[in-house]
Amino acid sequence: MLEHGGNLRDAQQRFGGDDWIDLSTGLNPIGYPAPALAPDAWQRLPEPDPALVQAACDYYGAPHLLPVAGTQAAIQALPRLRAPSRIAVAAPGYAEHSHHWAQHGHSMRQVPYATLGAAVGDSDVLVVCNPNNPTGDTVAPAQLIAWCDALAARGGWLVVDEAFGDTAPASSVAAHVGRPGLIVLRSVGKFFGLAGLRLGFAGAEPRLLAALADVLGPWTVSGPAQLVALAALRDRPWQQATQARLARDGMRMRALLAAHGIHASGTPLFHWWASVHPEEFHEHMARRAIWVRLFREAGRGIRIGLPAHAWQWNRIEQALRDWDQG
Repeated sequence: MLEHGGNLRDAQQRFGGDDWIDLSTGLNPIGYPAPALAPDAWQRLPEPDPALVQAACDYYGAPHLLPVAGTQAAIQALPRLRAPSRIAVAAPGYAEHSHHWAQHGHSMRQVPYATLGAAVGDSDVLVVCNPNNPTGDTVAPAQLIAWCDALAARGGWLVVDEAFGDTAPASSVAAHVGRPGLIVLRSVGKFFGLAGLRLGFAGAEPRLLAALADVLGPWTVSGPAQLVALAALRDRPWQQATQARLARDGMRMRALLAAHGIHASGTPLFHWWASVHPEEFHEHMARRAIWVRLFREAGRGIRIGLPAHAWQWNRIEQALRDWDQG
């Protein structure tokens, strides 16, 4: 399996220490407060709840969606729904896309994010994260729709991973998921800070969603996950307050990094910068029990998320001061 953030046990085993600050995932560090569950939540088979789908459609502005066990489930299943095809995946990007499209007989190549448009003409499927993970780059919705139409005209797909899209709603194309060839993935784990639920949504034409549901099988999303997500997706006051807090904290992190000579791109949830020797910064922070995300391959660099508490901000700032001093 590929390496991902959130592997804090590995960090503790390698570097030791207590009171780790995990900034490796880009998740909202102050997640939605899960409500108490009904007594039978753990006994009943998790039949699909139409109320959850409606709440998700209302929140994401999409006409129809399929709940999935995290966007990872859809990422792994989608390559199985096509005959061998020519696949272009944005790079750097979320590595699971290229990993799974490289299987099942497909011809997969990675394309620099800035030149994605040039890949439309000789691809059957184009995969783009919007905002991109890890760089935070975005493609305008009008451009995405134009690419989608060009691909769909010859039976192709545009897969848009909007897992980090909650803080950039103007960039979303979820409202267009009835359009031929368009597939949009959304995550409850990032903005809501509920990665442990393993819940996301896939949007596409109804017949494609039906095929995806058949591949995934029954009971893919647990009953407790559905109940917690239903509350989170309906809670507009919490969502609005969280948008404001993340925007504020994201600006604070960007300013803190810039004050120490690091000019990063990203989103309110995470920041990223390229580095010739990212391993050195990664180890420097780990020696201080701060776990950031190291990218060793395409797009070598560092991604850093947000802390939750004042004492964590203070430790991060001290670690950056130490870095300045060499």
